[in-house]
Amino acid sequence: MANGMHMETRMRQDQVLAPQLQQSLQILQAPMLELRNLMQQEMQSNPVLEEELTEPTIEDKQQEHDEFQEEFERLAKLDEEWRDYMSQSASYSARSQDEEERRQFFFDSLVGHETLQQHLMEQMNTGDLAGDDRTVAELIIGNVDDVGFLQTSLDDMAANTGLALEDLERVLGVIQTFHPVGVASRDLRECLLIQLKRLGKEHSLEYRIVDKHLDDLGKRRYPEIARRLSVTVDQVQRGANFIGTLDPKPGQIFTDDPNNYVLPDVAVEKIGGEWSISLNNEQIPHLRISNSYKDLMAQGDSKADVKEYIREKIRSGKFLIKSIHQRQQTIMNISRQIVERQLEFLEKGASALKPLTMVQIADVVGVHETTVSRAISGKYMKTPHGVFDMKYFFTPGYQTADGVSMSNTSVKETIGDLVKTENGKNPLSDKEIVEILKDRGIPIARRTVAKYRTELGILPSNMRKSY
Repeated sequence: MANGMHMETRMRQDQVLAPQLQQSLQILQAPMLELRNLMQQEMQSNPVLEEELTEPTIEDKQQEHDEFQEEFERLAKLDEEWRDYMSQSASYSARSQDEEERRQFFFDSLVGHETLQQHLMEQMNTGDLAGDDRTVAELIIGNVDDVGFLQTSLDDMAANTGLALEDLERVLGVIQTFHPVGVASRDLRECLLIQLKRLGKEHSLEYRIVDKHLDDLGKRRYPEIARRLSVTVDQVQRGANFIGTLDPKPGQIFTDDPNNYVLPDVAVEKIGGEWSISLNNEQIPHLRISNSYKDLMAQGDSKADVKEYIREKIRSGKFLIKSIHQRQQTIMNISRQIVERQLEFLEKGASALKPLTMVQIADVVGVHETTVSRAISGKYMKTPHGVFDMKYFFTPGYQTADGVSMSNTSVKETIGDLVKTENGKNPLSDKEIVEILKDRGIPIARRTVAKYRTELGILPSNMRKSY
């Protein structure tokens, strides 16, 4: 009987506590913006939570740590991965005033980003279109995708809306005069022709190549184009080079650039000859338990059910605060190891990236490998070479003949450099690249070179040939 009651009590306890384990791992995995939203939701649903504008004192942090310890010991028995994660050092402190003064504000606030559709609508509103034409223009703009192409044919629009095809074609012609040049094109050919017209090259060789021989151009059949247009291969080569300067995706300048619009969790910069790591704590609200609810708990005349409700909300709030602190500490611990192992990358860039696995970091930090995976998921690190997804720093690699480790990213960089400096009239084949890398002590298979070349957007050697 006693054992049955014990088992039932344990099962009931697990059911109550399991959501807290899930929440702590959710907080660990959440990217910055998602974490802020999650915290706002928790503040709305838990009345005892409030945002504090000043950093808590050392005494407050110690009290919070002591009160949490009993809860932690109960929870730690339930999940191995969670125990590995939460058993790290509970220390969590803001940067000192000196650190604050010697570096600028961590990141600029997010600003509103104009979309391509908003940009087109603004031009429509300030243009000569009026009345029914504006309605037609709104329909067309609504069918332009993010890279600037019209995704629905005018015939389908006419059939679905009852608008006259002639009106659709006329208004489309107006929209195609908007910025960016080539927007609202129906295909690549029309996009390039619009750009050539705007450049005054409507009667040029380039225009004829795009108009009549775009497929051959894509396959670099320069001799065939030259024969059909009765010009030299060298003239076709020069024309192709100019066409290559045109924009095949004119609307892409309005798409979000991850390097500009993500909120990095970590910044790494060199200060006084040493690499400094800073957490982006400014973007995370500092939460605390409201003193008014603590006072209410201390009042002797409060009803038992009210006290129980407040006690549960306080416990839940403290656990949330602790989980957020632990998230930041975990990210900082992992970031320190990344910086320590990727110093050459920080100094020289991508070509110096070293092989690194999550197991290596997990062993040093003292957490489960899956905890590392959760902690870096959707997180970004700001470095002197740009903003990188933290997963970027984890890559397998190769051992060179002289024992030096090279990451896959470094090998890709080397292949890219080889192609950039090759003889255009006799481009390197994949087999030749394999031999060059082999001579440099990098063992690599031909199919791997082909794979990396494709990932770099480099065409096969027969399509890179210059005439």
